[in-house]
Amino acid sequence: MYFGLTDEQKMMQDVARDFAQKEILPTLKEDEANHTFRPELVKKMADLGFFGCALPEEYGGNGCGFLESVIIAEQLAMVSGSSRLPLNMQNIGPAITVNKFGTTAQKERFIPDWVSGASFGFFAITEPNSGSDVVSMGTTATDRGDHWELNGQKMWISNAHLGDWGLVYAMTDKSKKYQGMTCFVVNLKGNEGIITAPIETKLGLHCAPTGEISFSQAKIPKDSVLGEVGQGFQICMFQLNNTRISCAAGALGIGGSAVEAAIGYANERTQFGKKIGSYQMIQAQIAEMVAEHEAAKLLVYQAAWLKDQGMPNQYQTSMAKLFASEAAVKAACDTMKIFGSYGFSTEYPAERILRDSMSLRTVEGTSNIQKTIIAGIALGDVTNR
Repeated sequence: MYFGLTDEQKMMQDVARDFAQKEILPTLKEDEANHTFRPELVKKMADLGFFGCALPEEYGGNGCGFLESVIIAEQLAMVSGSSRLPLNMQNIGPAITVNKFGTTAQKERFIPDWVSGASFGFFAITEPNSGSDVVSMGTTATDRGDHWELNGQKMWISNAHLGDWGLVYAMTDKSKKYQGMTCFVVNLKGNEGIITAPIETKLGLHCAPTGEISFSQAKIPKDSVLGEVGQGFQICMFQLNNTRISCAAGALGIGGSAVEAAIGYANERTQFGKKIGSYQMIQAQIAEMVAEHEAAKLLVYQAAWLKDQGMPNQYQTSMAKLFASEAAVKAACDTMKIFGSYGFSTEYPAERILRDSMSLRTVEGTSNIQKTIIAGIALGDVTNR
């Protein structure tokens, strides 16, 4: 098998790397310290075509697929783990999901604005008491005849307080459990029944806006339903299987930045008259980091390639997300060890890399959930899709 990138993919990789170095890195320390999100960067990403992957050209697609999106996300996360999130909010999450399940009118109305950055996207699944157990969510949508009424609360939602149009999952019939969930396309702005608030007490991803959404008798139009009433769980699982690959790509970037930082410091720092990279224990740490990073890359790229071929990939996607996330956290921890006391300083990237990496074990399905999915398919209890 040939694992090289095409000339077009290399060009996309170079464009993303150049963007991260020139547009994100110069203000990164200041932005991290002040938890600053720069909306203008999202528009610049859109102008470069970052959000058009795996979408038809008539809705703003660029002819690229999931693999190209992975390549972009990896390069952005190499500089800042926060900078990968717009790919999920504008492209891999809402846009691709609406393209799969939406009506022609919904596709024409929403996808071009997400792709162009004219509208900030989001998707709201998690709640204060509902995480991995999605069906236990308490948010409800009630048919009031001429509109739907939303009630409930969503938590840890990216772009919650900044988002325009996005996807909200709610129970329309709790007695039906999995068959009682429905997905809605919702506008968070200008609705007196919707209140949003930022969450700023986060360990990492300081430049990625996160918040909560409260619905109190919020009225949304009848044509807000995505797909069919009761199809929400299927839509949710489809979406998560896609956004997971973006998370795995982010893990590649964060893990890659940890490897790069550790190697650079090991070649620079001297102790006992020799650079610390000449000591076997440091070499062993770096060797494991490099090997695990390269293995993660193969898994992530394979899963993305399978998606682009329209082949079953849930098994491979969960393996990629699990392995890449855990490898990134391990690499970040080892990088802190190699940096020693300087790892604690915000003057060096080690502490930020570690903080950002810790989110990877949770977002888009925890590591334990990925193990459950992998084991279920491996044991033959569930079909790979």
